[in-house]
Amino acid sequence: ERDNREIMAEIKAIYEEHKHRYGYRRITAELRRRGLLVNHKKVQRLMNKLKLFGIVSKRWHKYSSYRGTQGPIKPDLIKRSFSAVYPNHKWYSDVTEFKLKGQKTYLSPIIDGCTQEIVSYTISRSPNLKQTMDMLRQAWRKHPALNGLIFHTDQGWQYQNGQFQAWLKNHGISQSMSRKGNSLDDGLMEGFFGILKREMFYGFEKHFKNLTELEDAIRDYIEYYNQKRIKIKLKGLTPLEYRKLVLS
Repeated sequence: ERDNREIMAEIKAIYEEHKHRYGYRRITAELRRRGLLVNHKKVQRLMNKLKLFGIVSKRWHKYSSYRGTQGPIKPDLIKRSFSAVYPNHKWYSDVTEFKLKGQKTYLSPIIDGCTQEIVSYTISRSPNLKQTMDMLRQAWRKHPALNGLIFHTDQGWQYQNGQFQAWLKNHGISQSMSRKGNSLDDGLMEGFFGILKREMFYGFEKHFKNLTELEDAIRDYIEYYNQKRIKIKLKGLTPLEYRKLVLS
C-alpha cells in the first residue's frame, strides 16, 4: 500500500505536469523513464481510483485550401507509407484553421515522417503563399541538405503554385500530392492536427482573450510537443529524443 501511495503521487505529478493530456499508457511510459517499472493495467486502475482521466478525443473539421486545378498536380509518392527510417526523408505539410471569437488564424507546419517532430511552422492571420514559403525557408535553414527528400501535401492551391514547386525542385526535393478528397492520404499531418486541437484548443477556447494569446499558446504547445511529449510509437521518447537516437 505504501508503494501504491508513492506510485499514485508520481502519477498525479506527471498528470499535472502534462496538463491532463496523458492517459494511462503514456503515464506508464513516463513512469518507466523515471525508473518505475509498473504494469499499464495497474496504472489504469490507480488513475481510476484518483479520478484522473486523459483528454477525450473530439472530432475536428479539416480546413481545405483546395481551389481546383491551378497548377501541375504531382503523383502520390507516399501511398500512405508515412514512416521513414531516417529523418529528412519524408516531410508532410498542410494548413489548419483556428476560429476564436469570430476571428481566424492559420497554422502551417512541416512534420517529419521518421521522428514526427514539427520541423518548422508559420502562423498567419490569412493563409497566403508567403506563409508557406516562409515555412519552407525556416526548415531549410535548420536542415540545408535535403536532396532526395519527399515533400507530401494535399492538392491545396499553394502547393500547386509555381513558386512553391520551383523552390522544391531547386533544392533537390521530390514533390508528392495526395489524391483529391482523400484525407487518409494525409494521415500523419491530420493526426498531428487532431492531437494539437484536442490537447490545447477544443474546450480551452475561453482561456484565450484574443488571437495573440491563442497564437502564443500554439507556439508553446509545439515546443512542448517536440521536446517533452513522449510518443509510444517512438519507443516512449519525445520526437527530438528519437531524432538523436536514430542519428547516434
